[in-house]
Amino acid sequence: MTETVAVIEGDGVGREVVPVAVDVLDAVGEFSFVHAEAGDAVAERTGDPLPSATYETVADADATLFGAAGETAADVILPLREAVGSFVNVRPARAYPGVDALRPETDVVFLRENTEGVYSGHEDRLSDDLSTLTRVTTTSASERLAEFAVEFAPEGFHIAHKANVMRETDGRFRDAVQRVADAHDVATEEVLMDAFATRLPLDPASFDVVVCPNLAGDVLSDLAAGLVGGLGLLPSANIGPENALFEPVHGTAPDIAGEGIANPAATVLSAAMLLEHLGYDEDGTRVREAVESVLADGPRTPDLGGDASTGGVGDAILGRL
Repeated sequence: MTETVAVIEGDGVGREVVPVAVDVLDAVGEFSFVHAEAGDAVAERTGDPLPSATYETVADADATLFGAAGETAADVILPLREAVGSFVNVRPARAYPGVDALRPETDVVFLRENTEGVYSGHEDRLSDDLSTLTRVTTTSASERLAEFAVEFAPEGFHIAHKANVMRETDGRFRDAVQRVADAHDVATEEVLMDAFATRLPLDPASFDVVVCPNLAGDVLSDLAAGLVGGLGLLPSANIGPENALFEPVHGTAPDIAGEGIANPAATVLSAAMLLEHLGYDEDGTRVREAVESVLADGPRTPDLGGDASTGGVGDAILGRL
């Protein structure tokens, strides 16, 4: 059976890096690619950043490869995560040989709760002087993330939180994750998220897998990106019970969009995660090793000190395959 992969290039450099990843997927497997639109450009043309047809395409596909959205990002990615039923955002941050990383020993995976927290959309402007934001934390969502975590990291993981201040919300999150870990005899270590932000740059090797609430996972994984060479190297997966969406962490990069110099590594590494999600573990490993080989030996895009184009790096990855 041929799996269907929905492809959404989106805005900015998404239009440049996603085609590279599609070429890589096409080189290693037989997929049916269904292209759809989302983001600023389609919003300007139609008034809707996420057309219903795109939502349905993603919901019906076996997996989705997404580039980035600009100003309409929140109106695009949050519903798309809903379309695949995503409950965890998996963000690996790893330093690769040959890349001038600030902390080359860094190899951390963030398991980020993906449905609630401060990203659940409950904001209100009550007056000219006052706005509010309601943070949502449920035991069920926290336990669902924890069940994924104990399977993903049976040897143990850290729980990052701020329960010393946000006692009800982060306290509920911490307690739920800890209960599930205890039930599976999986070791955990708690770390306050602000302390984590200090410890990670000083001693990144002391962390392996980190389970955290939504906002914390977003911010702390970007911090880790600074240790490994930048956002251009971070892939991610939004995992649901049966469906999933894969995207680079770097966003639209408007400062270089259209110049053909965006680093496609994060998007191709996201494609490797997509392959593994669909059960093509060997092909996922092949793609990851091809990317690592190019990162180590070149060619490299300007963000990594080289002068290669996006397409040039893509051709090199295909050559390694």
